[in-house]
Amino acid sequence: MPEIITLYHGSTRRIEKPEFGKGNPSNDYGIGFYCTENLELAKEWACNSQKGGFANAYSLDTSDIAVLELAGSKYGILDWLAVLINNRVFDTTSQMAAEAKEYLSEHFLPDVRAFDIVRGYRADDSYFTFAMDFLSSTISLRQLSHAMSLGSLGEQLVLKSSKAFKKLSFVGSETADGAIYFAKRQNRDKEAREQYLKRGRKTARRSDDIFMIDILREEMTRSDARLQQDISFSCSK
Repeated sequence: MPEIITLYHGSTRRIEKPEFGKGNPSNDYGIGFYCTENLELAKEWACNSQKGGFANAYSLDTSDIAVLELAGSKYGILDWLAVLINNRVFDTTSQMAAEAKEYLSEHFLPDVRAFDIVRGYRADDSYFTFAMDFLSSTISLRQLSHAMSLGSLGEQLVLKSSKAFKKLSFVGSETADGAIYFAKRQNRDKEAREQYLKRGRKTARRSDDIFMIDILREEMTRSDARLQQDISFSCSK
């Protein structure tokens, strides 16, 4: 990661000085300041309705900053999922899903507290649905990996420590036209759901596919070689 990067935060208002310790603890990665390096995505995220909002721009000095790369090579989709379900508030739809949530939290949850920034994928409503299908063993790990690339999910960077906040400087803001970007936001989610129903969920199963029930039965952990096959996924920035 370059030492100085530009980040954007989508909001209904201008935010010149983000406050450490504020935010929704039920967001993907818990309390923190959620940003993206993609201006267009920030404008979409700013528009919860056609009223529009702002894409606030910041420069961040990343020198001497510890970054947890959930989309990197060290961690996989199960680590990302463990962080997600540890923060999101949701009802498990089956006993299988309840057991899966507990197991992933115990065996795959990274220690987020050791990092200043968490970088990973953003779980909009459609993607959270895909993850819940995996917890219930409706789809395999490989199918989940494929589904998560649908609709250009996008990455988010979340500032978690006071140290990171002190290295963030406000640059300015751009308006996000709600008539344009609210529709783009809706279309992105709709496209992901449609592709999932047409291709992602119906991807032909393979003999070596791993389901959540397999992980539970065989007590697989992060070091298990079987979990390293065909489970990487990328997102478009």
